[in-house]
Amino acid sequence: MVRNHDTKSLSKNGGVEELAKKLSVSLSEGVTSSELPIREKIFGENRYAEKPARSFLMFVWEALQDITLIILMVCAVVSIAVGVATEGFPKGMYDGTGILLSILLVVMVTAISDYKQSLQFIDLDREKKKIIVQVTRDGNRQEISIHDLVVGDVVHLSIGDQVPADGIFISGYNLEIDESSLSGESEPSHVNKEKPFLLSGTKVQNGSAKMLVTTVGMRTEWGKLMETLVDGGEDETPLQVKLNGVATIIGKIGLSFAVLTFLVLCVRFVLEKARSGSFTKWSSEDALTLLDYFAISVTIIVVAVPEGLPLAVTLSLAFAMKKLMSDRALVRHLAACETMGSSTCICTDKTGTLTTNHMVVNKVWICDKIQERKEGNEESFELELQEEVKSILLQGIFQNTGSEVVKDKDGNTQILGSPTERAILEFGLLLGGDFVEQRKENKILKIEPFNSNKKKMSVLIALPDGGARALCKGASEIVLKMCENVVDSNGETVPLTEERITNLSDVIEGFASEALRTLCLVYKDVDEAPSGDLPDGGYTMVAVVGIKDPVRPGVREAVQTCQAAGITVRMVTGDNISTAKAIAKECGIFTEGGLAIEGSQFRDLPPHEMRAIIPKIQVMARSLPLDKHTLVSNLRKIGEVVSVTGDGTNDAPALHEADIGLAMGIAGTEVAKESADVIIMDDNFKTIVNVARWGRAVYINIQKFVQFQLTVNVVALIINFVSACIT
Repeated sequence: MVRNHDTKSLSKNGGVEELAKKLSVSLSEGVTSSELPIREKIFGENRYAEKPARSFLMFVWEALQDITLIILMVCAVVSIAVGVATEGFPKGMYDGTGILLSILLVVMVTAISDYKQSLQFIDLDREKKKIIVQVTRDGNRQEISIHDLVVGDVVHLSIGDQVPADGIFISGYNLEIDESSLSGESEPSHVNKEKPFLLSGTKVQNGSAKMLVTTVGMRTEWGKLMETLVDGGEDETPLQVKLNGVATIIGKIGLSFAVLTFLVLCVRFVLEKARSGSFTKWSSEDALTLLDYFAISVTIIVVAVPEGLPLAVTLSLAFAMKKLMSDRALVRHLAACETMGSSTCICTDKTGTLTTNHMVVNKVWICDKIQERKEGNEESFELELQEEVKSILLQGIFQNTGSEVVKDKDGNTQILGSPTERAILEFGLLLGGDFVEQRKENKILKIEPFNSNKKKMSVLIALPDGGARALCKGASEIVLKMCENVVDSNGETVPLTEERITNLSDVIEGFASEALRTLCLVYKDVDEAPSGDLPDGGYTMVAVVGIKDPVRPGVREAVQTCQAAGITVRMVTGDNISTAKAIAKECGIFTEGGLAIEGSQFRDLPPHEMRAIIPKIQVMARSLPLDKHTLVSNLRKIGEVVSVTGDGTNDAPALHEADIGLAMGIAGTEVAKESADVIIMDDNFKTIVNVARWGRAVYINIQKFVQFQLTVNVVALIINFVSACIT
């Protein structure tokens, strides 16, 4: 039914309410904890079947595929055959057995390192799949792991959430689902009572809703898709290709010297036989002498081959991988570890990578005054407001929100919702407001949830004394145009004159220049609830809040480290250009002589102008995913080795296009992670710098070893050749 989006079957079965009864669940209370084991037994767990881990023997077989080792194995077999024939058993086996033991050592170290790395990868891969979902159980809203979800659970979805299982829409507002990960369709699908089906693995793009879980685990659409996926073989890394090339060339040189040595020895032997007059008389001793010459030739090949190279490469890479895992970087492809070392440019997101991704209200304009957040042991705001103004402000915060303030099992306050909503609710709590009391005081009559086109959200509440009040909040440039009045310094409502509009615009611009995201909180009293949409004008301005996502500690130093190492850091963000420039300056990315450009300007440039300004670009604001992809492809065309960070499904093209794709482990979607080479588990820019540092260390270590090994081998090869020919 869910798979085929069969609304007729759903209607025949009495809709979602009757379906809930058949599943023995209350849509308001959710499932009871005592039923969980039974439901898991009947309907299965919400887990996807994982491919069985590769056995240790598989890693041994892979280690044996190395060209250098294959050459040595052939030489060892030949050496044993010739040795037994010339010197007898067991003396003739010593040389060949020694070579085989050396090969065994290299293979075992390689296989053990790769096997341990594989086990660590599985553990970290399991960790990145830990997703928390909000459900109603036993009548309470609570957070649980996605793996603990059962059929019959009532799940709460909001913007940015991944749909955790297949299910049916119960209720919600303006729900839009991004199904591109399943269907490939870029346009969002609208889900409502008429089109109520939700599929696992898709993502909430807009709105909020409650859904009833009908299928979990491998029975979901995502589970069936996972069954069909077959992993392709791993490509050789650039370093492995180069080293195999070195091994092949050395093998050819060694073979040439071996053939030459054998020919010289044979010619000398034949000439000596001719000089002594015994050219026509050949004995078994002569045959053994020729076999001995052949053994010497084989020894020269063994001397020429750098047998320690596979071991050195493996140990260097395994050590780097292990260190990166402890530094919270999950390397999905070995090539990433190496290529990151030669990276010349990092195109990074702002939110969550350079910043903490925990929004806070940093400044607020209210009653003609600007107040700043006081930071200390207890963060607080000291606002001297009249009771009526404070009441309206708290109504605007606690009534007009898609988020909730709840108590967890330990009695601690938790704010559930988007980062911006959480920041505003946290601000309301700092002012001494009570979310539950506010919700009890006024009945909500109508809600218009936030969407990206209108850039505002509104709610209509009933007032205790009769009448209604429309509360609205949203992007400053849009909400300010809806206002006719403003609350002045005395707490009085006065007309919004041109002078006051200019002053407010200056305040908003001032906030934005400090990297603050501004929202306006406004209200309008009406006699009765409007039948259609909520009013679009006639509002009274109450407050302008400046919300900031603080820069992560250590980011500035990490950026300076990159710049000192010759890596250019560029910031690509969807934020406005003022905020982007302010954050980039704070991080040390935007410097004198650098260029900050908006995505719309960048994409309209002719190709020759675009290529001319790309080296100067340090900040790109208001960018679309296509802009990021264009920037990356053009940087690669001018010879840059580009690393890109991304967290959204729409970042997948840029992550794929880049030399190195870096996906965010916390904020990143599954699609972004699948397109990436490295997963940054803590979403921190400092971790990206560590990946580059270890990548360079790998190259330097292997370079040193190759120089040492080739010096030794060339000298040994010449000495063996000369001594064999002379003696």
